Amino acid sequence: MSQSFNPVQRDTRAWQYQVWISFGIAISMCAIGLAWLPGQHLEQAFMVMGYMFCLSAAFVLAKFVRDKQSDSRQSAGDTPMWRFVVWGGFAIAMALTGWGLLSMDINPTYKAFLGVSWMYMITTAFTLAKMLRDKHESDLAAAIYSARAVRSEPRNQDVSNAQERV
Repeated sequence: MSQSFNPVQRDTRAWQYQVWISFGIAISMCAIGLAWLPGQHLEQAFMVMGYMFCLSAAFVLAKFVRDKQSDSRQSAGDTPMWRFVVWGGFAIAMALTGWGLLSMDINPTYKAFLGVSWMYMITTAFTLAKMLRDKHESDLAAAIYSARAVRSEPRNQDVSNAQERV
């Protein structure tokens, strides 16, 4: 059996580099903006925690949505409470961080920089989560495909043993 046909679709290296570089730029922009954030230390700490909460909530939400899509094909599912926790956590993280950002007494240009870098971080987190999940699923599909191809090919030893018995 020939293994020239491989049904697994993969992201290109260029796409993977772009996603990682974009995520790195977004994190760097947020870190720079938060490091030089004017104001009280408590406000700075609140914003750092808010950004981290949003980032982790974005990854959790991306995984939840992808799992939900996979589960719909397998007729399994999450409990309504887990759905509430995931969506509620993301909404609360975004709302509190946005409220904190808007209510800070800082230059509007600085607020705009922090807001744009925050949104950039969230969107690149979703893109990164999707790319990593796609890579995992394509690696798994390739392994299954390879295992089936190997299993369907007769082994040389088995063939020679069968010929010796005849």
